[in-house]
Formats: sequence, C-alpha cells, structure tokens
Amino acid sequence: MDWFYQEGASKIFPDAWEKFIEPIDISKRDNLISAYYEIFKSDDEDEKLKAAIAWSRWEGSTVNLSYSPEMADSFSKPKFALAFALIENHYFINKGFLSHEQQLIDGIDSIRNIPATIIQGRYDVCTPLETAWELHKSWPEAKFIITPFSGHSAFEKEITHELILATDRYGGVHK
Repeated sequence: MDWFYQEGASKIFPDAWEKFIEPIDISKRDNLISAYYEIFKSDDEDEKLKAAIAWSRWEGSTVNLSYSPEMADSFSKPKFALAFALIENHYFINKGFLSHEQQLIDGIDSIRNIPATIIQGRYDVCTPLETAWELHKSWPEAKFIITPFSGHSAFEKEITHELILATDRYGGVHK
C-alpha cells in the first residue's frame, strides 16, 4: 500500500501522482489512504466526487505497461470512479480485512493443496512483483507465471491470455 499510495510509484509517474494528491490538503499528505477516507466519509458530495476521480485516475494511469490516456479517462468517469475509489479505499483503510500483513503466507498450509496459478506482470507498478514472488516461494505447489511485458491490468494481452489458459485448465479444457 505504501509503495502505490504513499511513495514509490509516485517516482515513476510524477505527472499522474501530482493529480492524485491534488485533492488532499498538504498537511494530510503523510497518510493519503486515511486522507482520502476522510473525504469519502464526508457529506460534501462535490469534494467526494473530485477525490474519487483523482483516486481512480491514478490507478487508470498506472495499470498498463504503457500509459494509455484512454484507460486513464475510462477510470475518470464519475459513476465508475466513485464506486471504484470507495470500494478500494474501504478495503485499504481496513487493511484488506486481514488480521496482519503476513496472514496469507502464515496460513498457506490451509490452501496449499488447492490447485492455483499466480499470474503477475513483470512491470506491475500497482502491486510489484515482490509480493507475488513471496507468495510463490511460500506456495511452490501453485503454478507461477510472470508475464514479461505486462503491468497490472488483467486486460493486458499477456495476462488475459494466461488467465484464460488457467481458467480453461481448471475447467478441464486443457490438461
């Protein structure tokens, strides 16, 4: 969360980052997820929509390997932006409803025998490869695929391809 919503990805996309932090008062920028949450819980519908568009546009600007103005614009549509930003922020302010950051890794034995495929874009700026790599190291039974020319989006050509193959494999189409 810190990498994408505080500092890290901001160094790769400073132009998009500037627009992301714009709705947040300078004095509240030390915790942007909380600052956005405060706006989203307010009664000021105009401020809430402006913040939701900034939040969503940030993600839409960073999800693909190559910047796509069309993707950023699609994330900026008011109805989509409001739903997307409120849902994401709700999960993030609640830390994904996990009791601690390593909960999945600590509980891996409970899912170890479930057939699974981890698909990760090499150039995913939203959720860098490091996290998927840690999961792979703890869960070597899961098939692990790094798509070499992809970012974060499931709509990246390589990721879509691998998702379809995995779905077909688990559905019995390909063995």
